[in-house]
Amino acid sequence: MSAGRAVRVLHLHSTFSPGGKELRAAKLMNAFGAGAEHVVVSGVLGELGAAGAVDPALAVTYPDDFPSLAGKPGPLRWWRIARTMQPFDLVLTYNWGSMDAVGARWLYRHVLRLPPLVHHEDGFNSDEAAGLKPIRNTFRRLALRAAAATVVPSRVLEAIARTAWHIPEARLKRIPNGIQLGEYRGEAAAALPGLTKRPGTLWLGTMAGLRAVKNLPRLVRAFASLPSPWELVIVGEGPERGAILAEAQRLGIGDRVHLPGFVAHPSGVLPLFDLFALSSNSEQFPISVVEAMAAGLTVVSPAVGDVIEIVAKENRPLITAPGDEAALAAALGRAAADAALREQIGTANRARAQAEFGEEAMVVAYRKTYAAALGRRDFP
Repeated sequence: MSAGRAVRVLHLHSTFSPGGKELRAAKLMNAFGAGAEHVVVSGVLGELGAAGAVDPALAVTYPDDFPSLAGKPGPLRWWRIARTMQPFDLVLTYNWGSMDAVGARWLYRHVLRLPPLVHHEDGFNSDEAAGLKPIRNTFRRLALRAAAATVVPSRVLEAIARTAWHIPEARLKRIPNGIQLGEYRGEAAAALPGLTKRPGTLWLGTMAGLRAVKNLPRLVRAFASLPSPWELVIVGEGPERGAILAEAQRLGIGDRVHLPGFVAHPSGVLPLFDLFALSSNSEQFPISVVEAMAAGLTVVSPAVGDVIEIVAKENRPLITAPGDEAALAAALGRAAADAALREQIGTANRARAQAEFGEEAMVVAYRKTYAAALGRRDFP
């Protein structure tokens, strides 16, 4: 790497549609500034919605001719993927959808003299939400042996990476997600795209990619028993939009369920909510929960990933057993019926977010991890 030259970074994502890991990657690119040049690849062609969160002044490109990250593993296909890594200084891979690239680098790292790779694992899709697949565990063990580091956000994933994937302690980094706390001062946008909060209504809100693993039809069903003036607002985009709307129509609450689409700046939306909820089959360290806490909201959620450790202790009775839809509905009912309880828990959540989940510590930890991979003192 020439002195003074910008660090060239290749990002290989399972998808770059707006979600927790994608928006975190965008936030980190913004924090690293002009010292790095980025090439961002989505494993799903055209899924680049998170690009809207990247500073347009940065040197970032989104090629559409990168070798496919999905397909039958094989030496020729992996050779093509590996060759694309050669011009870069650092390769960053994200989740199972990029694991073929991790394997390609493992196989050809010496013959092609490939740059170091850092893998990020943020959780599992629906196909592994109920349990990890043994063949994938074996593949991860082999491919991740050559990674400079594997980064996870949660204690649950840290334990999985240590015991199931056999990642050595020296190369396993747990970096909790953080947010820019100064943005959460209670200043709400006047409206969401195509949606204005009518006087007298109360909003149960969530922010999530509309993917099967988020199980948002479950949230629609759990919400259905809440009385008027409660309405459900699901902020995000993804392939499950139709299924969510269909469930709302089936239950006769289509007029009380709103999907305004993706919003780039959650801090302007969350103050419109009166209560926040998740309904996911699988999470690890959902940044939307931290954002909701910083906005002073009570959180109702299944106990997936580290959620019960993230929220303030006052909020923990509203964290329900994973998969227990009746318990989720009951917790929503309890919180919706008690404004004073919501206020008390929201205040505690805000204090915990301010004390524990600032963005600065997260950015520093990633800088150190990437710098170590490059054998440098700082990054970029």
